[in-house]
Amino acid sequence: MSFDSMIATGMAVFKQKLEEFCRAESEKPLSPEVAHAITSGITEAATAASRAVFEAFLESKDVRSPDVVVGDETFRFKCLSEKTFLSFWGPVAVIRALYQSADDTRTFVPLDAAWGMEDHFMVAEVREASAFAHAQMPSEEAQTLFEKCALFHPHRTQIKRLSRDMEKVMNAQRSELDERIRGEEELPPGVCALAVSMDGANVLMREPGGKRGRPAERPMEIRQSENTAYRNAMVGTVTLYGAVHEGEKTPERLSTRYVAWMPEENAVGFKSQLEAEVAAVLRRLPPEIPRVFLCDAARSIWKYRQASALFCAFEPLVDCCHALEHLSLAAEALFGKGTQEAFQWFEQYTAVLIEEDDGARRVLRSMDYYGTARSLSTSRREAFNHQRTFFANNARMMTYAQFRRRGLPIGSGPVEAACKTLIKQRFCRSGMRWTCEGGQAILDPRTYIKSGRWESMWKHYNHLENAA
Repeated sequence: MSFDSMIATGMAVFKQKLEEFCRAESEKPLSPEVAHAITSGITEAATAASRAVFEAFLESKDVRSPDVVVGDETFRFKCLSEKTFLSFWGPVAVIRALYQSADDTRTFVPLDAAWGMEDHFMVAEVREASAFAHAQMPSEEAQTLFEKCALFHPHRTQIKRLSRDMEKVMNAQRSELDERIRGEEELPPGVCALAVSMDGANVLMREPGGKRGRPAERPMEIRQSENTAYRNAMVGTVTLYGAVHEGEKTPERLSTRYVAWMPEENAVGFKSQLEAEVAAVLRRLPPEIPRVFLCDAARSIWKYRQASALFCAFEPLVDCCHALEHLSLAAEALFGKGTQEAFQWFEQYTAVLIEEDDGARRVLRSMDYYGTARSLSTSRREAFNHQRTFFANNARMMTYAQFRRRGLPIGSGPVEAACKTLIKQRFCRSGMRWTCEGGQAILDPRTYIKSGRWESMWKHYNHLENAA
């Protein structure tokens, strides 16, 4: 089909549809209703013309011969077959030649193979938009969004199926996909520090397990299902920081790469992927750039860090905000919740903890003094002992003043925020229950989006899928 013929086809359909939708409305006085009708008519006409051009273009590229050779196998012509595809402009019905193998067990459609649609209903542009939307919202909302804002309208079941199919390809070729993406990336200019952080967020799973929360205090006819349980999904961040700008106290965050994984035993997949991300950065990072392992005080995280050969050279630091939460609880235990004394002590020792070289030790000395001098109830004594143990165990990893002087980060804000944006906002809506497979099919695209890697991922994903 010549280009001039494509133009002629499109213009003829556009004119016909415009006449059909707009002639009567165009004669009426202008009003919001008339303007809306004309807008809808132009959209319908342009959409119909685009579909007609695309259908004609595809059919002009079809192979029509007695047989075709694929590899070492010859397929003979069987019939003309119509198939509907969901294009950018909505459904297009294409008539194309279908060929069959000599033993009648396999079919081959040259047109579908030529434009990468052998196993697809949605064209690449629609698949990308659907996958992107499903990573951000439930499939029902994505369907409604497309109905309002797009010319193509995939059904929610098609959107969900696409996510599952994508995850199968990613599972099979994840390492190669990520290596290709990382291979195109460069370190941002002005890197002064690397920080790695980890944290977890609870997700309600569709699987049996113990329940959390306050037990029921009275008989209830409806009880929580025994087939749901909360599990801990993991999130990791690999963040590059620049210098501390004048007037600021924290270094500039240059870039962050995210890793997220649905609940699994010992977080094996999560750790493997996080280590791969860190190793890729370390290969390009000058050896003099400081490396920080910056997390809250969860014992499982620090045991992992101590056992990891990759992170043993990273400087350890307990997240400052997490330490201040414990300092606040210590103030409440010592002086009473909401008291002026508690507020004043917390304010004083917040400055000591962050600004003094021996801040954590000074906090401990003050805690010991007031813990001995004050008469505490059994519950407050228990709370005080818990907070004192926290500072005693982690004091060596609370050198905030030294880190600040060196222009290094002291807070794990990126991973704390990622737990909310990657996990909580998408996975913890009312009534949601997840399987590991279904959740990971959503979590992987969300991770690429938040890492600023979507465009690169989609390019390489398509290449790997077509090559498979």
